[in-house]
Amino acid sequence: MSKPFAGVKILDFTRVLAGPYASYQLALLGADVIKVESRDGDDMRFGNRANDWEKRGLAAPWVAVNGNKRSITMDLKQPKAIEIIKKMVPTVDVVIENFRPGVMDKLGIGYDTLKAINPRLIYAAISGFGQVGPDKATAAFDGMIQAMSGLMSITGFPSNGPTRVGFAGADVMSGFTGAFGIASALYQRTHTGKGQLVDVAMIDAVTGFLAQQFTEHMMTGRVHEQAENLSVTRKPTGNLFKTKDGWMVLAVMTDPQYHRLMKQLGRDDVASEDRFKDWPTRIANNKALHEIIEAEMKKKTSAEWNGIFAKNDIPAGRVLTIPETVKLDHYGHRTIMQTVETEHGPITVVGSGFRLEHDGGSIERPPATLGKHTDEVLREAGYSAAEIAAMKAEKVI
Repeated sequence: MSKPFAGVKILDFTRVLAGPYASYQLALLGADVIKVESRDGDDMRFGNRANDWEKRGLAAPWVAVNGNKRSITMDLKQPKAIEIIKKMVPTVDVVIENFRPGVMDKLGIGYDTLKAINPRLIYAAISGFGQVGPDKATAAFDGMIQAMSGLMSITGFPSNGPTRVGFAGADVMSGFTGAFGIASALYQRTHTGKGQLVDVAMIDAVTGFLAQQFTEHMMTGRVHEQAENLSVTRKPTGNLFKTKDGWMVLAVMTDPQYHRLMKQLGRDDVASEDRFKDWPTRIANNKALHEIIEAEMKKKTSAEWNGIFAKNDIPAGRVLTIPETVKLDHYGHRTIMQTVETEHGPITVVGSGFRLEHDGGSIERPPATLGKHTDEVLREAGYSAAEIAAMKAEKVI
């Protein structure tokens, strides 16, 4: 068996996070991703040059989403660089970029130009507001899209104001949406023979992940507010609780689970009270129920409660730091954490978030130093050693 996207060649003009995350997902699954960088490299490569990895152009945030790719450098403002791209396009399946709409057209390698060269080309463009619409020319960044999409308005505590999620959520959601869009277009091409434009607006991507909240608002008029740590169901037993030594999240959503919880807490008496007899009354008396549960949970450690809850089929999870999560036995039985050797030593990266029975996502090629594969890729495109040397001298590549 071969990987799902083996044989698919991608020219990747993306930088920072949303676009590189998209192409990384496809690279993990076998696509030959050729990352086209400026002669100075992707903005995330060098970080603050605070450690040896950053000084080499292998900053951890960049490494995290650029494994399995080949790196070439060129100055896209030079006509010869544009000639190289046009020469490569007939053998390419996908072009992906995340510039503002119109930038690639100005360079002479926009969608209309490239599809004329290769009608089977899938051209994916990731931008803040898409290729059509009143805001298409507006530059966008993760925090800006988190704010405008409504994501921040439902995150955190009202007393603290709107809150960003703890990672670049809008970028990652957009990247994953872009990868799915490209995969869809490639599959569609298998029975139409035609390429097409994949237009990803970051704000649309985040909206897609907030389908429940948007749909409920449009159906009922409900305005979702900051949920604190409550489940989206607003059930008081789907919340964060303090233990003797830390925190746990309960995900108790059914009556049988609720009664098992109260029994293990030693508060069967509470379960029979009128104010907690069903979910509407429990929700109405959320604060009182939370205080009762937390008072009991403070009597034992998170580890103790974890064992009790697991034994009695009560959904709950300890709040772990990333260093604690990495040590979970779970990862020893999965493939998402993968170690790859580099010329500077081994690094461990995060791979695909799913497994395939046959040839799923994996890292075979370490994240590349800047321009490492320029000569190799240009030779494949038909350029001679002398031509490559001349273009280096002219600072085209």
